[in-house]
Amino acid sequence: MNYPIPVNSEEIVALRQEPVDEELVAAAIAGVVLITRSEGRSLEDLTTEVLTDDSLLDAAQRRWLSDIVAQAWQSLP
Repeated sequence: MNYPIPVNSEEIVALRQEPVDEELVAAAIAGVVLITRSEGRSLEDLTTEVLTDDSLLDAAQRRWLSDIVAQAWQSLP
């Protein structure tokens, strides 16, 4: 992977400076999962946050992203 997995919110924000591709998205998702775990939060907490209504994604996209985040949660050590 061309991008290291972010370990804090500052590194997540810094990813905004990079061109968006599949590897960047995967690194961002992995980083969010690891940061959430390090904060002692659960997959349920993260899923709730992902599913929260916003102006960026519609409901179907939020559900799809929630599924991807859950898969990453299960896959990462």
